[in-house]
Amino acid sequence: MTAMALRNAEQYKESLRDGRAVYFRGERVSDVTLHPVIGLAVEHAATDYRMAEDPRYSELAVVSEGAERYSRYYQVPASAADLLKRKELIAASTREGATLVVLIKEIGTDALFALHVVGTQMARAGHPEYRERISRFHRHCRDQDLAVAVAQTDVKGDRSLGPGAQADPDLYVRVVAERPDGVIVRGAKVHTSVATNANEIIVLPTRAMRPEDRAWAIAFAVPANAPGLKLIASPHGSAPKDPIEHPISARHKMIETLTVFDDVFIPNERIFLRGETEFSGTLALDFVRFHRFTAISYKLPLLELMAGAAHAVAEANGILRAAHVRDKLTQLAAYHTIVRGLTDYAAISCTVEEGVAVANTLLTNVAKYHFAHHYHQAVQIVQDLAGGLLVTAPAAEDLASEATSAYVRKYLGGSPGFDAERRFRLLNMIGDLTASDFGGYQEVLAVHAEGGLEAEKLQAYREYDFKSAADYARRLAGI
Repeated sequence: MTAMALRNAEQYKESLRDGRAVYFRGERVSDVTLHPVIGLAVEHAATDYRMAEDPRYSELAVVSEGAERYSRYYQVPASAADLLKRKELIAASTREGATLVVLIKEIGTDALFALHVVGTQMARAGHPEYRERISRFHRHCRDQDLAVAVAQTDVKGDRSLGPGAQADPDLYVRVVAERPDGVIVRGAKVHTSVATNANEIIVLPTRAMRPEDRAWAIAFAVPANAPGLKLIASPHGSAPKDPIEHPISARHKMIETLTVFDDVFIPNERIFLRGETEFSGTLALDFVRFHRFTAISYKLPLLELMAGAAHAVAEANGILRAAHVRDKLTQLAAYHTIVRGLTDYAAISCTVEEGVAVANTLLTNVAKYHFAHHYHQAVQIVQDLAGGLLVTAPAAEDLASEATSAYVRKYLGGSPGFDAERRFRLLNMIGDLTASDFGGYQEVLAVHAEGGLEAEKLQAYREYDFKSAADYARRLAGI
């Protein structure tokens, strides 16, 4: 395919008008860019395209190699420096997104990097065709500047059973027919972020497979408008919102889908794993290794905002000098600093596997666990310092109404420099962040996104060198 220049936001939005089958509250969406809810997600996702043209970010967001210019997300990291640049870009785009990750290139390239590593391993095992297909698809996405989602988590049914033992075999995505030119797949994936406004969807296995699970050991890429592909959007947080009362979530949105493969044809050139069960678990885990580094990178602006909001509201409430307040602010500062330090050192202490730099897996999982384990406590601190007005304050209209404005402005002011309107706006932002449907969304993401707490603990346990530590303990004990 002929290479094209980096796309702008309008070109990205135009590419989504392709007849894709998206459903919202039971009705098919004719144009995702114009939909009142999904359209917000489109505008939010366009952040990545706007940043490439923004002089403040263009050097960070764009890689120049001779005459070629492409999104830095598509640069395969080969060193710690590359990973640190990637971290900076992810954090910058999330900051532009008001703490909501953009994800339309981050997650897709996480999958591509994992496919590069596993594709090379499969080539050594006698399957060079996969590596060649992966490289071609990567160039296709890079050169067309595409938005790419990832569908990994199968619906699973009875989680005590493997794919082949389910009462319904479609509860894991599987091959239902093989043709000389490709396969037909059926099943569904859940939690698929940004699929409604992506151009391509990479589908990966969610777990290790046994030899009898060959039909479910499948990885491929599919255009978002492929016949038979149906994207059923989650309506969570979709109620109309006043931008004064909800300064973050009224402008920023990400949509997750139940992603249904209703007998979808996948041509051979887009298949990256087809029955090689011995590589299924490796591919699933390698994607997680890359994606958790992305996760801890995009958590950083959120933790920065939590600390900054807590300090600002303590100042507005006139309690900044109280010892217990400073103790709470120190906890938030330490929380942000620990996750940031672990993220940076995970990049610095990376390994290079099959030519791809992989962030330190132990540090990445410890950082992700530390973030998830302490997030609800951070929310509690911010809410404690803000006070009950987070959920009991008058409405935005009361600030403007002739009947109520004078009372609101008189009685809801704070410390010097924080009149009622400034304090009101600050409280609304904190309420949106911690006490709204968006706040609940962030709390659930903290626990479950990129793998749950137990998955992170398990990976950290596996990666830590207990043998050397135990040998040291036995030696000092004289054993």
